Amino acid sequence: MDNDWKKRLGVVYSTNPDFKYQTSEASEPDTLEPGKQHLIVTIDRRQRAGKQVTLVKGFVGKSEDLAALGKALKVKCGVGGTAKDGEISVQGDLRDKVTALLTAMGYNAKRGN
Repeated sequence: MDNDWKKRLGVVYSTNPDFKYQTSEASEPDTLEPGKQHLIVTIDRRQRAGKQVTLVKGFVGKSEDLAALGKALKVKCGVGGTAKDGEISVQGDLRDKVTALLTAMGYNAKRGN
């Protein structure tokens, strides 16, 4: 698996026999404790066929912790949603409920628009 050619597309060939190709791994930042997180809870209707989605933005940390927080919010609200790209989306207009849940968990959450 060390010689996977798909990871090296676009790389110029080297004639040096000692050349070792190294990829740059983007490391995720460590998850801040809940008291230091500054989360903004907003609503979004764009590109969703008029459906309302509550967005939680501003999470700093690992994607596993983001997914765990998203799952906790979805379970407590009783709706679906997703957690990816550093934000959590919860189906429906639940800004007040999500803000209350986050502050009860110890996060610094603020209701946007």
